[in-house]
Amino acid sequence: MIIDGRHRKNIYPGLEVNIVLKKDQRTGLKTGGIVKEILTNSQYHPQGIKVRLEDGQVGRVVTE
Repeated sequence: MIIDGRHRKNIYPGLEVNIVLKKDQRTGLKTGGIVKEILTNSQYHPQGIKVRLEDGQVGRVVTE
């Protein structure tokens, strides 16, 4: 399933996503995991909605 990670309405706890961590923004390296918490308050963010994964890592959701 392909999700648009720029829209908050598409992201919810328990969803399996790929994120880009802050340290990996230059390379675009993706990290997979399960959403624990949504950190972006706005309904849309051009670089992707920021989330915390269940393992504690924080990054922006990328479209898969």
